[in-house]
Amino acid sequence: MILCCGEALIDMIPTPTDIGTDGFVPHAGGAVFNTSIALGRLGVQVGLLTGVSNDMFGQQLTEALKASHVDASHVIRSDRPTTLAFVRLQDGHATYSFFDENSAGRMLGLDDLPQISEDVSSLYFGGISLACEPGAKTYAALLAREGQSRAVMIDPNIRPQFIEDVDIYRTRLQGMMAQADIVKVSDEDLNWMVEGPQGLTAKVQWLQKLGSSVVILTRGSEGATGFLSDGTEVTVPAQRVKIVDTVGAGDTFNAGVLAKLSALGVLQKSMLKTLSGDVLAEALEHGARVAAVTVSRAGANPPWADEL
Repeated sequence: MILCCGEALIDMIPTPTDIGTDGFVPHAGGAVFNTSIALGRLGVQVGLLTGVSNDMFGQQLTEALKASHVDASHVIRSDRPTTLAFVRLQDGHATYSFFDENSAGRMLGLDDLPQISEDVSSLYFGGISLACEPGAKTYAALLAREGQSRAVMIDPNIRPQFIEDVDIYRTRLQGMMAQADIVKVSDEDLNWMVEGPQGLTAKVQWLQKLGSSVVILTRGSEGATGFLSDGTEVTVPAQRVKIVDTVGAGDTFNAGVLAKLSALGVLQKSMLKTLSGDVLAEALEHGARVAAVTVSRAGANPPWADEL
């Protein structure tokens, strides 16, 4: 089972109303939550470790997990509120305003962590859960405790407005990426992490020095490039579709990559170290297919396997 570790929240999506102004409709979301939902819909055995509220929005999140066949046995429940993310769409591109103080997800502590079952073979981390303390420290501790024998993928999905102390965040993030087998970053993420005029390829080389076997760089409509530790590079194009919005695009891309690597039997530390360019290209192409469906409809609404 792939265990996705990180935030579950409610995306408040602007929607036209009968009176001519937009209202906001609550959609289950969050970067890590979206990846788990997409994996479940693709037929992968998947679970979610996160903090979920007992409020009405937490119930919505729980129902969404069940509907998409995501194991919820590692979910930690509390009476704290659910994180809300109000979405602004401009030309289909999403920006966010978060309301996260004292939330069920953010306030996870070390004492809240459950035992990780033996059937968990892979761990996935990412999103704002790596930026917001005390939960961020908790996820870092979880990785240190459980990641040595399991394949690990990280997508930092950096939201600068969430980072209160840049130095602490950079140190923690670099430490977690050094323990990961797969690191996926967008061009925006990479330019934030490695400031300076050098090109993206040089910045990827800096990232590779942290020790991951696979680095994946996404560049929106320009596609994705995978870098292996032996110097192999593979690039796949983004699929051309009519974009409704980009909510959840990167999250479902990650699910597609993980799903294909799992199906091919290579989502293991030892196998990822010797991954071939052909296999990586196949995984990236699958991720692009999954993401293309998501951006063609409103909100983070990943496809089911039969829709591909």
